[in-house]
Amino acid sequence: MTLDPAVRELLARSAPAAAEAPALPLTAAELRAAFDASWTRPASVRPVASVTEHQVPGPGGDVRVRLYLPEADGPVPVFVWIHGGGWTIGSIDENDVASRAVCDAAKVAVVAVDYRLAPEDPFPAAPLDCYAVVEWLHGGGAGSAVDGAKIAVGGESAGGNLSTVVSMMSRDQGGPPIAAQVVICPVYGHPDDGFASYVDCAEGFGMTAAAMRFFFEQYVTDPAQLDDPYLLPLRAADLTGLPPALVLTAEYDVLRDEGEEFARRLGEADVPVELTRYTGQIHGFYGLYTDLPASPRSHAQAAAYLREIFA
Repeated sequence: MTLDPAVRELLARSAPAAAEAPALPLTAAELRAAFDASWTRPASVRPVASVTEHQVPGPGGDVRVRLYLPEADGPVPVFVWIHGGGWTIGSIDENDVASRAVCDAAKVAVVAVDYRLAPEDPFPAAPLDCYAVVEWLHGGGAGSAVDGAKIAVGGESAGGNLSTVVSMMSRDQGGPPIAAQVVICPVYGHPDDGFASYVDCAEGFGMTAAAMRFFFEQYVTDPAQLDDPYLLPLRAADLTGLPPALVLTAEYDVLRDEGEEFARRLGEADVPVELTRYTGQIHGFYGLYTDLPASPRSHAQAAAYLREIFA
C-alpha cells in the first residue's frame, strides 16, 4: 500500500514546522512546549450530555480525570481512556474529539485520565495512577450515572501500553474486572527488539525511532525495568486471563509490528482479539490527527466494539 493522500498532505504541511523545531535531544519540557504549540484545538466538537472534571485519590496525589457522559436513561458502562505521548508529553485535552465521538456513538461514559508524566514521575507512576482510577470507578466514585461494574480500558501509543498494563494488574491482583481493552498503535516492546517496522518507518512518518528512544530514556530509570511486563507487556510469559482486545495498528508506524505481535500472542493465549491494520495511516491517526478520514472510521470501529462488549 501507499500513504493515504490525506496523510501525505498532513506530513507535507507539518514538514516546515518540523524543520524549524529544535532537534533531539530535547528536554521533556522543551518537547512538551513544542507539542503544545503544534496542536490546534478543533473549531467544533461533538456534543455530549455533560463534561465534568474530577480529582481521584492516587498513590502520588490526586489524579485529574475528565468524565464525558452520553444522553442515556440510567447508568451506562464506562470506557477509561488513557492518552499517549511516550509517558512524557500529552494530556486529556488533545483526545477530546475521540472521547466525545466514542461517548456518543457507544453510549458509554468516557473517563480520560491525566496521569503523572516522566521524567518527573517515571515508571511505575503512570500505571499506578491509571489503576487507581479504575478502582475509583469500580467503587462508584463517578456517581450514579456510571455503572462501575462495567469497565473497559483503552488508549493510544503509551496509553495503549498502560491500558494493557492496567488489565494485567487487575488480573494479577484480583482487582476490578475489565470487560475489554481497546488499544491503538500500542507500545509493547523496545526499540532494540528487532521489529522491522522500526527500520521501515524510522523517519518521515511523524513518530520516529529516535523519538521512541527519547521517551524510553525519560520513563525508565533502571535497565532492569525493561524486563518487567508492567512496563513492556511483550515480556509477559503468560497472557491468559486478560480481557478481550481490539488492536488497531497503522501501516506506517514504528510500533506497527509489536502491536500485531501482541495481538498474535493474545490469540495463542485464547484471549479473544480483533486486529485491524489501518493501511496508509501513520501514528496518531486515531486521537491526534482527527482531520484524517481514517480517524472517524476508527472511532466508529471502537464504539461498535464497545457496544458489542457491553450488550
